[in-house]
Amino acid sequence: MKIMLIGRTGAGKTTLKQRILNREVKYHKTQMIDYDENIIDTPGEYIENKGYYRALNVVSMDADVIIFIQSSTDEDTLFPPNFSNMFLGKKIVGVITKGDLQGNLNRARNFLQNAGVENIIEITPEKKSIEELREILH
Repeated sequence: MKIMLIGRTGAGKTTLKQRILNREVKYHKTQMIDYDENIIDTPGEYIENKGYYRALNVVSMDADVIIFIQSSTDEDTLFPPNFSNMFLGKKIVGVITKGDLQGNLNRARNFLQNAGVENIIEITPEKKSIEELREILH
């Protein structure tokens, strides 16, 4: 199963990828689309610039699951209403990151729901939440 990660710069896409793959977490800025095992990590600029939406759509053809990543510390979202409709036929999962940093989990959940995501999980530093995500993905 191939997974595609979408979210703004700094939302935690690369960290989530590393945790899913059981790797040491090392921060680095994703500069271009990164294919790593079964995960497609997209740069934040692809959601931050509407001109790249077409690229997201094309790349999504290689994915079975699209994960929208929303940080709980962000006061706004870049996911337009019903953004999930752009990825017809794909399983869409929402992931809320940085819940341990005194973010607003309800706000982040509302942002993802407005984007058309029904299945949402909060990722915390505990390994349990990553295991829950793995179960949802399979």
